[in-house]
Amino acid sequence: MRRIAAIALLLLLLFNVLGFYGIFMGLQYQNRQQLVQRFDAEQYDESQTITFKVPLSIPYAGDRQDYVRVDGEFEHEGEFFHMIKQRLSQDTLYVVCVNDQQSKRIHRAMTDYVKTFSDDASGAQDQSKTIAPTLIKEYLIELHDMDRSSIGWARPVSQHGALTVFIPSFQTSIIHPPERA
Repeated sequence: MRRIAAIALLLLLLFNVLGFYGIFMGLQYQNRQQLVQRFDAEQYDESQTITFKVPLSIPYAGDRQDYVRVDGEFEHEGEFFHMIKQRLSQDTLYVVCVNDQQSKRIHRAMTDYVKTFSDDASGAQDQSKTIAPTLIKEYLIELHDMDRSSIGWARPVSQHGALTVFIPSFQTSIIHPPERA
């Protein structure tokens, strides 16, 4: 009984540390492994595949007549694709892919879950909360001074806190290198 309770508490701690992100990553990993096993055993429908032609200029590249098995995935225009095989013929790379709907569902679920943390429930933010900080940043300035406290080109920069002056001012003096002897 103690062992079961310890395992349950460890699983609860693991879920607390990883959260839903760990679950989503586990689902993506499981989906990827299932697809790789299916593609390695060539258990996929050829009519479901999509061939991308990518112009590719590689010097001294040999032409291949047969496809080479590859693993990889990418997103194109909101759709997720899993690569099955590819071949390089003259100046074109042919990549045969399958549209992966399961990865798209997992990604959409994770995106929706993350949006629950950042989006307001009403869908619109209160404008008064965002205007005040931007107005304060516009009118409160910080003054940076460069004092000539050492001989040579080294200049220490000192920073002063926020001033109550609302009109920015700038005064400069021309400091030039020492004249040649």
